[in-house]
Amino acid sequence: MLIHMENFVTQVNGHSATTEDLSPLAFAGYAHFTAMQVRDGRIRGLDLHLDRLRNASEEMFGRVLPDERIRSYLRTAIAAGPADLSLTATVYSPAGEFTVAEAEPEVLIRTGPPATGPGGPLALVTVEHERALPGIKHVGEVSKTYYMRQAAELGFDDAAFLDRRGRFSEASIWNLAFWDGTAVVWPRAEMLRGTTMGIVSRQLDHLGIPQHTREVTPDDLPSLSGAVVMNSWTPGVPVHRIGSTPLPPAPTFLETLHRAYQAEPLTTP
Repeated sequence: MLIHMENFVTQVNGHSATTEDLSPLAFAGYAHFTAMQVRDGRIRGLDLHLDRLRNASEEMFGRVLPDERIRSYLRTAIAAGPADLSLTATVYSPAGEFTVAEAEPEVLIRTGPPATGPGGPLALVTVEHERALPGIKHVGEVSKTYYMRQAAELGFDDAAFLDRRGRFSEASIWNLAFWDGTAVVWPRAEMLRGTTMGIVSRQLDHLGIPQHTREVTPDDLPSLSGAVVMNSWTPGVPVHRIGSTPLPPAPTFLETLHRAYQAEPLTTP
């Protein structure tokens, strides 16, 4: 399939980004973002993306942009591209880093080709790592790519993180979910609650499918019936091994997650 990159945009506050707009951001790391898949010009879990941006802005900048302004920037970017695309919205302060100066946040939006994630199944190496400000999807996280690269050198596809108590939290760019044979198991630890995780969780409730949150450690893996990773690309990529522990295929689990995700309505910004 031929993809015309000119159909995609990079915009700041709803306008095409200039060199002057982007230069201060080239090495900036104090910002937060949300990533989404747009289908037919619409978004699943739009409320969750808006909540994420609002809460992170309050935490990082002490001020927030109105939801309607964010939605207008999303509409402008989506209207400039094809019906299906990937979109990342990053919120940053024009005052820059290493300062406590207050300024109204600005929004950088970048669109690109739509994505669905890898097919899997994946093998994950375990790494002891805890993200700073784990509840915020912030930029400049060198450790994610570092551990992904380390995993590849060891013959794995990616890395799963263990906290200082030995509990699974998340993976490099993914949330983790497990299957006990009848219910979805979410790991209990400090982590980023992904928008896809939020979508799936609330739709599982609507579908009457049991789910619970509990601590999961490597010692628990042999008793589990499956595992997946999920992010804005997909509600589930199967995981067949974590560390040295194999995990069984769980087609029912995978189908359940995808069914829950598809039950979430698409919304126009």
